[in-house]
Amino acid sequence: MSTQANLTNEEIFEAMNSGKKMLFFTAGWCPDCAFIKPAMPDIMKKYDQYDWITVDRDDNLEVAQHFGVMGIPSFIALEDGKELGRFGKGERRTPQEVEEFIQGIA
Repeated sequence: MSTQANLTNEEIFEAMNSGKKMLFFTAGWCPDCAFIKPAMPDIMKKYDQYDWITVDRDDNLEVAQHFGVMGIPSFIALEDGKELGRFGKGERRTPQEVEEFIQGIA
């Protein structure tokens, strides 16, 4: 497992095309993102079958538009560039809800 943040759009597009990735869309101003953020290190460690990429929706607008992500926080699971599932529409989510989403696609 790896966790990556502060990547460029190009780096994200390149990284997502190989292996299992989980994109975590967030932004610094987002209160619902701030709510889930403290739980994310434990969730990322627990579900280490994914390489986790934190995507700042504002800094990586091209990636967000590519996936049609408008609301945050959002999660998109990929394998070799193919979408396996997505979760979140800009609503507050609990750590348990995030884990249930991941378990449902694993």
